[in-house]
Amino acid sequence: MKKLLVSMLLLGSFMVSAQKNIYEHKNFDRLSQDHKILAIIPFLTNLDLKHDMSKSDLEQLKEKEGYAVQNALETYFSKRKSKKKFSVEFQNTKNTNAILAQNNITYEDIDVYTVKQLSEILGVDGIISGNMDLNILLSNGVPTESSFMDYFLGDSNYGRIGIKISDGNTGKLLWKYEKKINKKTGKNTYDLIDRMMKLATRKFPYDREKKKGKNKNKD
Repeated sequence: MKKLLVSMLLLGSFMVSAQKNIYEHKNFDRLSQDHKILAIIPFLTNLDLKHDMSKSDLEQLKEKEGYAVQNALETYFSKRKSKKKFSVEFQNTKNTNAILAQNNITYEDIDVYTVKQLSEILGVDGIISGNMDLNILLSNGVPTESSFMDYFLGDSNYGRIGIKISDGNTGKLLWKYEKKINKKTGKNTYDLIDRMMKLATRKFPYDREKKKGKNKNKD
């Protein structure tokens, strides 16, 4: 009974936190009405690791983490898409990365291109991107040594992640979700993204259930 109560309290706190950290453009429906396909690009990563390493090694690790989140998001969307949960398609990330490479766009310079430019190059209606600040290598998994109170209180802050969706036509930010990364958010990149997005499901703008709710409110 105690375990069930604790689980309910944790879930409740997660959901409240998710609602507070979500932004949606007031004109989202109008700006996204013609959206059919979105591209997920590698996330920009800032690493603050405790051990010393060369600049080259650090850059490689940043890139590894950025692509890990891109893959994790594609996996999450693919699972949900198979159940017809979304109103848009998501470009295969292998195709996305191949097109970027063909246009000489690398991980190091992808941030110098605008959303409009990237959308045109990739042939999509919008871009899913984001930033991470990490003090661990999330793709390797978070430390498992923790007390019950550490888990409950969310101690051991490992950084922060922000996921955003931008309109390819106007370049405007349409939706953003930010979350602190700690022991409660998941044991690795895939776990983190899965938990984050499940908490944000009813607020995810392309979720069919969310659209149904909006239509009912209009009626």
